[in-house]
Amino acid sequence: MTITFYTTLGCHLCELAEAEMGRVYSSLPAINKVDIAHDETLVAAYGERIPVLKRNDSKNELAWPFSAEDILDWLAHT
Repeated sequence: MTITFYTTLGCHLCELAEAEMGRVYSSLPAINKVDIAHDETLVAAYGERIPVLKRNDSKNELAWPFSAEDILDWLAHT
């Protein structure tokens, strides 16, 4: 399983999300960090919602706000 982290440069909330992910880094699968600014389709889909984590296996998403505990729960139950 991999997780896609939708983000963009200069996003304060994205920085907070990364800090939460860092708290549980050893429990996370591989993370593919995607800057939405480089793709108009992603901007349309996530521009108002970032930061967002998306499981590549189930396609389930976890949108901000989330805590480290929320991330672990999301991974275990989706």
